Amino acid sequence: MQMSKLFIKTLRDDPSEAEVTSHKLLLRAGFIRQLAAGIFINLPFAKRSTVKIENIIKEEIEKIGGLEMTMPVIHPADIWKESKRWYQIGGEMGRFKDRNDHDMVLAMTHEEVVAYLVRKEIRSYKQLPSLIYHIQTKWRDDPRPRAGLIRVREFVMKDSYSLDETEEGLDKQYKNHYRAYFNIAHRCDLPVIAVKSDAGMMGGNIAHEFIYLTPIGEDTLMICKKCGFSANRQIAGFFKQADEKEQVKPVEEVETPGVTTIEDLAKFLNIPESKTAKVVFKVAEIKEEEEYKDRLVMAVIRGDMEVSDTKLVNVLQARSLRPAQDEEIVEKGTVPGYASPVGLKDVMVVVDDLIPASTNLVAGANQEGYHLLNVNYDRDYKADITGDIAQARDGDSCPQCQAPLQGFRGVEIGNIFKLGTRYSDYLGCNFLDKNGKWRPIVMGSYGIGVGRMLASIVEEHNDKDGICWPISVAPFHLYLISIGDKGKEIADSVYEQLWKEGIEVLYDDRDDSPGIKFKDADLIGLPLRMTIGDRSLQKGGAELKLRREKESIIIPVDEITEKVKELKNRLEKELSQKVAEKASELVD
Repeated sequence: MQMSKLFIKTLRDDPSEAEVTSHKLLLRAGFIRQLAAGIFINLPFAKRSTVKIENIIKEEIEKIGGLEMTMPVIHPADIWKESKRWYQIGGEMGRFKDRNDHDMVLAMTHEEVVAYLVRKEIRSYKQLPSLIYHIQTKWRDDPRPRAGLIRVREFVMKDSYSLDETEEGLDKQYKNHYRAYFNIAHRCDLPVIAVKSDAGMMGGNIAHEFIYLTPIGEDTLMICKKCGFSANRQIAGFFKQADEKEQVKPVEEVETPGVTTIEDLAKFLNIPESKTAKVVFKVAEIKEEEEYKDRLVMAVIRGDMEVSDTKLVNVLQARSLRPAQDEEIVEKGTVPGYASPVGLKDVMVVVDDLIPASTNLVAGANQEGYHLLNVNYDRDYKADITGDIAQARDGDSCPQCQAPLQGFRGVEIGNIFKLGTRYSDYLGCNFLDKNGKWRPIVMGSYGIGVGRMLASIVEEHNDKDGICWPISVAPFHLYLISIGDKGKEIADSVYEQLWKEGIEVLYDDRDDSPGIKFKDADLIGLPLRMTIGDRSLQKGGAELKLRREKESIIIPVDEITEKVKELKNRLEKELSQKVAEKASELVD
């Protein structure tokens, strides 16, 4: 590719709309342009890199038995209604009607389509196991797209789906994907970790996220550096230490004028926050008699902790959750800031599993300006549900070894889910087993975001001058610069020869100054740079350097092809060695 034939220009300054490094560099280097919020155009450079990422993904998924296919972007809503997700997913789902007034869906993922396909095609255990995948455009109408390609609305994803007779078969395919995802990331020279996560809208009972650790990430991970425990903060458990048991005391009402927060309450009564009971009101959509209904939920947790909405949704098995409005709370006979479950009716009460082990807590009196001393679970109130609803924080104790947990931010580049029979049950995906009995197909779902991979690679590999692409995913191997008429004449020939030898060359043949060409070479960040001009020729040939190094070498013109191939092979070998070392660290 010749720079003189590109109409896309590089930018000298950081675009005002870009906040994170990858967004700035991909815009400035001419890789992407924004069409609308969360919607981007991949220009030629980005297209070449994403194709290389996709090819790495294909190779690794096909190594574990994946069969590539293509599924539609537009789905009839009927299959999403069968799976119930039509009713469970909110504004993120793209819905429209076709000309015949049929409800349609823009693909967010393809579990329903896979289930529709296999219920028509699979009849016998002899057709199992199977693994199918595709790389396809998805749409999720995220209300807060940000950070360039990190959080978008339209994106390309690899999603694969495993089909098995048994849970043991699913376990095997899940482990295969677990290893394959690390291989994919390492081949892209992207460090990732795997953490336990919430299954969310996907359903199923086990899930892992593959996270690139970076301060720009929106996911917070809780990690124990002592034993290796890791989980998304949304679901991370931690060791809860109950206070020393006290003798249960009688309830006593105390006046607390204007004291509506746990912090103020603790100061007013001169007690630690751990001796209070915090109440959080939510409205949850909960299934009752085959129909989802809004229920006011009171979550009760020790005052020094916070409620995890994800954990609360999971214990409630709710479709959605939102903060309750003051008027909804007042309708139930209590007062915001002074509420407690003591004596309250017609409210679903969920208590954290530490509350029953905590004695003589201070709780609201359900009347303005008053609290109750010495409130105890079981004696003074009971819960509809008891479970872990507390959000882990820095310094909380690891659930495995009790060492302190640390929070780290990261970007989710992939995820894997054990779906089990969730979709098979809803959509009737059954097969005849060896004993002639009909059984549901056991499914798994596995996704990787290609655009997020691209952006994360740039976040990981850059310096003050621009991008520093790993050889495996760089749009080209070498940036060729010609200076002056003599340099251009030789560079034209070198350009043709290198392409014939399998070296991908971006040729800067523009009439611009050498300074502009060098700046663009660093900004675009190809692994190798070669300059041919009067100065290099006087020194004996072409000037060749690695993007990551300052020093260059002079190569005789007749040795250019051999030396470039040698350096390219060296970079590939270094990356392969790194991948092999990382692969050897993996354990089941």
